Order: sequence, then C-alpha cells, then structure tokens
Amino acid sequence: MEPTTVIRKPIVTEKATAAIDVGNQFTFEVDRRATKTEIKEAVQSLFKVRVIGVKTQNRKGEMRGFKYGYVTLPLVKIALVCVHPEDKIELA
Repeated sequence: MEPTTVIRKPIVTEKATAAIDVGNQFTFEVDRRATKTEIKEAVQSLFKVRVIGVKTQNRKGEMRGFKYGYVTLPLVKIALVCVHPEDKIELA
C-alpha cells in the first residue's frame, strides 16, 4: 500500500494532544487493512521521523440517532505511533 493511503488523517483531540506532550505518541486514523509494519513505514516515509512502536485499535461503529432513524457509523482503525524523543511531527 502507498503511505498516503495507509494514513488517512491525524486525530487531534484533548487526549491525543496530551499523549504527544507526555509520551511523544501521535494518533492517526489509518486504513483498516493496514498492518503495524505498513503503518510504521508510512509514518517514517511521510514525516521523516524514527518510529519506536505502533499500537492499533479497531473501534466499533457507534449508533447515532437522526430524525429519520438510527444509523451505524463505520468501523475505524486507530494507530498510536510512538516516536523517538528527539523527533517531532508538526500536525498544524
């Protein structure tokens, strides 16, 4: 897979930005078919950083209620990427 198709977008929430400050971990939404090694190689090639480790989560789609009924949102795969302490990714 291409690195641009593996990583969809960065996740910027309060919890994710706190993880950047504490453990130098960055959170990305990734393709559901991507493996940990593909995610590691994609981050290294796109952001030119050294990756120490990758943790992944498969998040189940939640139910949302709208005026025309309930809708199940799609499944999402999240990757927590731990970067070397000397490296930094600029998300802004």
